Amino acid sequence: MALPPPAADRTCLVTGASSGIGAEIARNLAGRGLGVTLVARREPELRELADELHAAHGVRSEVLPTDLADASARAAMPERLAELGLAADVLVNNAGFSTIGPIQGADPDDELRMIATNVDAVVHLCTLFVPGMVERGRGAVCNVASVGAFQPLPGQAGYAASKAFVLSYSHGIRQELVGTGVTVTALCPGPVRTGFVEAAGLSDDEASGSLPEIMWVPVEKVAADAVDGMAKGRPVVIPGVVNQIGAAGGYLLPRRLLLPILARQHPALKK
Repeated sequence: MALPPPAADRTCLVTGASSGIGAEIARNLAGRGLGVTLVARREPELRELADELHAAHGVRSEVLPTDLADASARAAMPERLAELGLAADVLVNNAGFSTIGPIQGADPDDELRMIATNVDAVVHLCTLFVPGMVERGRGAVCNVASVGAFQPLPGQAGYAASKAFVLSYSHGIRQELVGTGVTVTALCPGPVRTGFVEAAGLSDDEASGSLPEIMWVPVEKVAADAVDGMAKGRPVVIPGVVNQIGAAGGYLLPRRLLLPILARQHPALKK
């Protein structure tokens, strides 16, 4: 099993854990008896989830309120974890968000904050915590990418590019870690009703109207597939057969044919 066994001084560090996929992954890990450390900006939501997980599963549940777009805040996380007497044997890089709309209307600060959260934080936390896993000879990393990683996405160009980086980076470091006892899994979900699209600036109706209902996967299944994929040491997890087919099509279809179709379908680009 790629997931290390539970122990009092070990934890699963889950970012973006205040809601959505991150919260459900934390629930799934705790359900397996693993302690969790929850990371996000919203402390009240983190503490509520930590209390829930401890009550339901008896596991140690800690919170580390952190703005993951802040490099200095990220750098302080290993010391904060050590002060709790914990080592991270599992790292789930789930925190992320999307901007939306064409580049000519983009806010530069929002774009750079997205890259700091979606890309910089993934690289930074991997380089901070994976060496300790290698030293202990055990560990699992799950980096959350997206089906958008398999092709450019007009209307969310920066987001898809950031997730393409996460997917490529995960493949690369996975190979570097062969034989160390540490595995890396990239989770590539399709559309999930978690409030993510609303935060990006689309209404639920707009998002639902732009994508077939069959592509939408319940957040509980996405999280279960992610943790099962980590446990089995899988390189990539794409929840939902339709999303698996879509990812393959996005990767293989000629860009000159695919991109105009994607642009026409994206609600943020409709005239």
